[in-house]
Amino acid sequence: MRCVIARFPFDLSKSGVEDTMKGVKPQPVEGESVLIGRRRYPVMQVGEVITRQDRRDFSAREVIRAMTALGFACRLAPEAMPARALTPLQAASELLGAPTPA
Repeated sequence: MRCVIARFPFDLSKSGVEDTMKGVKPQPVEGESVLIGRRRYPVMQVGEVITRQDRRDFSAREVIRAMTALGFACRLAPEAMPARALTPLQAASELLGAPTPA
């Protein structure tokens, strides 16, 4: 399948991407990620390996679009978790200074 990443066309296949990433150790995932085989890789690492370009040359969105079109599962960066709502009793306890267990 022809994909455009960083204004360059690439002919990618699912099996080709899997073969390319087979010997690559995944870096720690902090944002968007792609599931290839049983490993979860950062999107930018996958883009760098399959295109042989610097990470600054392309965006995560371009790689996610290509990987999704090839049938890989992509996970977007988790949004900031909203603060949990406190009950009125918990809120009052927090304001007064909750006792610390001894």
